[in-house]
Amino acid sequence: MGVFQPTKIIAIGLNYIDHAKELNMPIPEYPIIFMKPPTSVIENGDPILYPMQSKEVHYEGELAIVMKERARFVKQEDARRFIAGYACANDVTARDLQRIDGQWTRAKSFDTFCPLGPGIVSAADPANLTIETRVNSVTKQRSNTSNMIFNVFYLVSYISEVMTLLPGDVIITGTPPGVGPIVPGDEVEVEIEGIGILRNRVEALREVQRSPLRQKRIR
Repeated sequence: MGVFQPTKIIAIGLNYIDHAKELNMPIPEYPIIFMKPPTSVIENGDPILYPMQSKEVHYEGELAIVMKERARFVKQEDARRFIAGYACANDVTARDLQRIDGQWTRAKSFDTFCPLGPGIVSAADPANLTIETRVNSVTKQRSNTSNMIFNVFYLVSYISEVMTLLPGDVIITGTPPGVGPIVPGDEVEVEIEGIGILRNRVEALREVQRSPLRQKRIR
C-alpha cells in the first residue's frame, strides 16, 4: 500500500449539511460510521477496478484523516495531536449492491474501492477546505469542509470511544452533494485545497484479473 498502511478505514455517512439537504434527509444526531477493509486501498494513479457484480458504481470525494498515534478515549480538544495529516479519498461504492443488500459492507468493500492520496499533508486546516470531485475534467461535487456536520476532531474523539485507532488508520469524513456514476474509461479526480489532487482511472475487472483463490473449489 505504500504510504497508506491502515489496519482499518472508518467511514462516515451523511456528514455534509448540503448533502443531507440534497437527499432531503434529517441532520443526523450522531455520526453514522461504517468500515472499509484495508484491501480496498489504492493510491494516486492506481486503477479503480469496476467489479463484475455491479452495474452502478459511484464516486464519493472525501477528506481523509490519517492517524499518527494510538488513540483511545481521546478528548475532542486533544484530537489534533493524534493526527499525522490529511489526504484526499474516494469512497467508491457499488450503489446497486448497496440497495440490494440493505446495508453497506459489500458495496463499499471491493478491492480498489478506497483510493487515497496523493500524499499525507500535515499543515492543512481541516475546518475550511474547498473539496471538489471531477469526472473526465467535469466538476461533479464542490463544497467546503466547513459544511461538515461533525468536524474532524469530533470524529476522532467519537470513534476513539468505540474502537482503538492505530497509527496509519484512516477516517474518511463523508462526501458532499453530487455523487454519481462512473464507468470504465473514466478518470476521477478528487481535489482538496492545500492537500492536492487524487487521480484514478476506472478499468473493467476482467476475468484474468481475478485472484487464483476465486478459481479454487471450496472443499
